[in-house]
Amino acid sequence: MTDRPILDFLAHELAAASREPLYRQLEAALKQAIASAQIKRGGVIPSERVLSQELGLSRVTVRKAIEGLVSDGVLDRRHGAKTVVSSRLEKSLATMTSFSEDMRSRGLEPGCTWISREISRPSPAEMMALGISGSEKVVRLRRLRTADGQPIAIEMATLPARFVPEPQAIGNSLYEYLEAAGALPVRALQRMQAKPGTDEERRLLAAPDDASLLIMERRCFLADGQIVEFTQTKYRGDVYDFVIELMR
Repeated sequence: MTDRPILDFLAHELAAASREPLYRQLEAALKQAIASAQIKRGGVIPSERVLSQELGLSRVTVRKAIEGLVSDGVLDRRHGAKTVVSSRLEKSLATMTSFSEDMRSRGLEPGCTWISREISRPSPAEMMALGISGSEKVVRLRRLRTADGQPIAIEMATLPARFVPEPQAIGNSLYEYLEAAGALPVRALQRMQAKPGTDEERRLLAAPDDASLLIMERRCFLADGQIVEFTQTKYRGDVYDFVIELMR
């Protein structure tokens, strides 16, 4: 059976003791299978009948778990009774994570193509965003961010140069560099808007001509209140969703 490795993985996840209802346990197991790339994005999950028989769960339990994941956007229903892992990516706005962390949590390999790295005097807008004077230098980092090789976003990060003395030493993850330098941000303020992409942006992102971009601006702070980063990230609106959890 081609589903055997996936079923064995799910059975192992379900074997862990939990007080959650069975359908919740199956939801969690399927999410973990996706995050660990046991099931690839766009891949077909085993049918309700197979999951029920092989995992010893009722069809009602399996169906409820799948419906919950479809409602959350993790799975998609397709014609022919197939259920596949959604090809869209989601980012929660409730936690401050890096692009690399977001991708790895979904079982995807983050990457980047450097467009430019430069050290310069700040613009008036950068001075205001970072709370610095015109005499202080900034580092500007412009990158094309990818997931499993697919272009996802264009990122422009600006930081006071005192936090990035060696911009050429930054690899795929700016936050890993900042953590090693003792300058990892602990909180951030974000705002989001949608705008049409320019011809160059659509070319870099391999996006359709009519695609809009989701633009996220973020100012990041250290524990002592210093602003360490101002970043504008332009995501492909046709493959990326932002998710906000609301509670009352």
